Amino acid sequence: MRTMKAVCIYRYGGPEVLVYEDAPKPHPDTGEILVRVHAAGINPVDWKIREGELKEMLKHTFPLVLGWDVSGVIESIGTGVTRLKVGDEVYSRPDIARDGAYAEYIVMKESDAAVKPKSIDHIHAAALPLAALTGWQTLFDAASLTAGQRVLIHAAAGGVGHIAIQLAKWKGAHVIGTASEHNHDFVRKLGADQIVDYDTEKFEEVVQPVDVVLDTQGGDVQLRSWKVIKPGGILVSIAQPPSAEVASAHGVRSAFVFTQPNAGQLGEVAKLVDADKLKAVVETTLPLSDATRGQELSERGHTRGKIVLRVI
Repeated sequence: MRTMKAVCIYRYGGPEVLVYEDAPKPHPDTGEILVRVHAAGINPVDWKIREGELKEMLKHTFPLVLGWDVSGVIESIGTGVTRLKVGDEVYSRPDIARDGAYAEYIVMKESDAAVKPKSIDHIHAAALPLAALTGWQTLFDAASLTAGQRVLIHAAAGGVGHIAIQLAKWKGAHVIGTASEHNHDFVRKLGADQIVDYDTEKFEEVVQPVDVVLDTQGGDVQLRSWKVIKPGGILVSIAQPPSAEVASAHGVRSAFVFTQPNAGQLGEVAKLVDADKLKAVVETTLPLSDATRGQELSERGHTRGKIVLRVI
């Protein structure tokens, strides 16, 4: 088979630029694996790339296959691959500068993939990599979160937020999450100690000082967050680079995280999943051919957990 079904774009734009079509089947090179995609997660970064928001940073060429959350089975390997083998079930947040996983096959570096958690199916495994790596790299790598610290997680019911709550609780932190009223029970069951209704409350007026803020929103939410951080604490954003000058004026630190592939961290995440300490919640599952609808749902926001495309 020389072709595969894939969702591509030939130019930047709205959901209408997504094309479900036959595309060349890729082949692994040195140090690479070819994965038969079983499921692909949808994330905001997908439609931000589609709209051209990251074109100066990533320099993609067209046609481009979108989607960088994947779970599947290794079909073939290139020379130099030693850790993984044909037939392994793997999951990954692969290199975002390359073609993605809205397709029947994807080629990725062996170093970007980890054996998927054994206790869950491919749909739920595909919902994990980007969100789990984002939570890990913001809370643990950037913020050095430790047991007993207080953390405020914005949009706690979302793709990143619902995973970050669980990671923070596993670390032993006191977790505060912002969420709309219909998600309060959901966020509470994930482990949040305090919930702020962002529709009716101003978090800066009801939250006692915290050590860490995980900013998933940017804009006004980020600006208001400086007020609730303890001296010496940190605001970590995945939405927009926070101002070092503003951080200094408040006597706190700041960091911006653009999530990177990390097979070692995914291996640790898999252990947590298989130990029943972490789970991905999938709100919507769609066929690959419905990627346009999936991105439209993601753009509207307010998704509880993740949206995943079923490929097999």
